[in-house]
Amino acid sequence: MKRLLAMTVVAGSLVASAALSGESKSLVTVVTTAEPQTQLMAMVLTMQAAKQGATPHVLLCGPAGDIALKSAPDTVTAGQPPMDVSPQKLMMGILKQPGAKIEVCALYLPGKAANADVLLDGIGVAKPGEMAGALLAADARLSF
Repeated sequence: MKRLLAMTVVAGSLVASAALSGESKSLVTVVTTAEPQTQLMAMVLTMQAAKQGATPHVLLCGPAGDIALKSAPDTVTAGQPPMDVSPQKLMMGILKQPGAKIEVCALYLPGKAANADVLLDGIGVAKPGEMAGALLAADARLSF
C-alpha cells in the first residue's frame, strides 16, 4: 500500500508539473513486484502520465518481467476490476504511446535461462549504461 501511495504521489507530481510547464517530460517507471494489482496501478499511472504529455520508459525487473513474456502467467494477463484490464494489456497500450520504451532489466532473461525470443514484440532488454542515463536525464521523473 505504501508503494502504491508513493507511485501515486510521484505520478501526480509529474502530471501537475508537466501540465503547468507545458513541457514534455520523461517518466521512468520501474516495476519489480509480482503483485498484479500493484503492477496494474503502475501501468495505469504511467498511461495517464503519457496521455498528459510524458514520454514513458518502463523497466520491468524480477517478477515484474513476466509481464513482458509471450507466454505470461495468468497473474499478469487476467483482467482486473473495475475495467477488466490486465497489467500486460495496459503495458502494450503504453508501448503505442509516442516515444514509449518498455524493457526488461539486463538480469531478467539470463535469470530465466531464456533469450529475447520469449518477449512480446516491441519489448527490449535494457542496457545498464543507457538505463542509467534515462534515470539521470534532466527531464526524467522516476516512479517505483
